[in-house]
Amino acid sequence: MTAQLKPDTWTPICTTNDLVPDSGVAAKIDNQQIALFYLPDEHRVYALANKDPFSNANVIARGLTGDLQGKTVVASPLYKQHFSLEDGQCLEDDSVRLDTWPARIEGDHVYISIQ
Repeated sequence: MTAQLKPDTWTPICTTNDLVPDSGVAAKIDNQQIALFYLPDEHRVYALANKDPFSNANVIARGLTGDLQGKTVVASPLYKQHFSLEDGQCLEDDSVRLDTWPARIEGDHVYISIQ
């Protein structure tokens, strides 16, 4: 998936049918890789940077989602650090955080905003 975003706008990225429930999918937006996580039980999509800051590999979308310390997280597939889907904070290292973007679902369309 590739999309171009304009500042302060909501841009359609894909549909929920393009996403894998309870898992991640990578999208390219303005030349940046974004990991989209679709949690259908919450009817929610999260958008985080796909680049793992510990390995510098674009693999976050391939991580496993789960719950840790009361937070919904993704575990990096390489070194297993956990990142909050809500705010990108690494649970194992307070100094590390993934970029996040607002995401929403309208009907079956997924939108992301860069603010």
